[in-house]
Amino acid sequence: MEGIIIKGVGGLYTVKVEKEHYICKARGKFRHSKVIPIVGDRVSIALEDNDEGVIEKIHERTTELIRPVVANVNQALVFFTIKHPDLNHNLLYKFLVLCEYNNLDIVVCFNKMDLVNEEDNANIIRILRDVGYEVIEIAAKEGVNIDAIREKIEKNISVFCGPSGVGKSTTLNSIANRKLMETGEISHKSKRGKHTTRHSELIEYGNGLIVDTPGFSSLDLSFMDQDELKECFPEFHTEENCKFSNCNHYKEPGCAVKRAVESGEINKERYDFYIYTLEELINGRKKKW
Repeated sequence: MEGIIIKGVGGLYTVKVEKEHYICKARGKFRHSKVIPIVGDRVSIALEDNDEGVIEKIHERTTELIRPVVANVNQALVFFTIKHPDLNHNLLYKFLVLCEYNNLDIVVCFNKMDLVNEEDNANIIRILRDVGYEVIEIAAKEGVNIDAIREKIEKNISVFCGPSGVGKSTTLNSIANRKLMETGEISHKSKRGKHTTRHSELIEYGNGLIVDTPGFSSLDLSFMDQDELKECFPEFHTEENCKFSNCNHYKEPGCAVKRAVESGEINKERYDFYIYTLEELINGRKKKW
């Protein structure tokens, strides 16, 4: 039988096979090959005489995320707020880079929009939509625009990501109309959210699966190389017109991307973030946003 791992705790894996769920152990051969089953894996299982399930084979992964550890996700819903907590543009851009790096379809979800006036949100939403990202504005506690999130989840394996305190778990609970994940409060001292999600688990909703992730406020991109970084900015499509085919859009002459920044076709804030991150990679520095 073939199915998908939706939960793993203490060496036991819950495998969904059509509408049935089986608690399974992994064959010892996986330990020897240093391949460990993870949530999201598509697996082949067998039932033994005692009706206990055993994972016989892990099928090839299309994607593999490190934090959280989850396989075969195809879509990222990137959650941020413009107010409470205030938007950190560079942190948002860093999340987008990581999602691009992992070849995920991206939907940016701004929560708590009932606390924001039109003037506050117009600029960042315009920037993102000009790049080509889909943006959904929601107020999860009030149920505003939750149906739009539900539609995105159907027939996808989606990861909810973003910093703590922006309402990922609240949104998930609102989608399901029941409490699936614990929700936390904003720390009065740091003005950031407190960690509430402690493990990765695929949650079934309609014909889709969702993984809710621990919130975090700093991300490291130092594992990337320069060529990988520039590929994570969709607006750099003009690079085919650069003078040099291997242009990094930095100090090279005849760069079409730099011309596009000067003309306003590419947003300067996004480009400045790219340059700062590129220089970090070149100089081996790290910065927590």
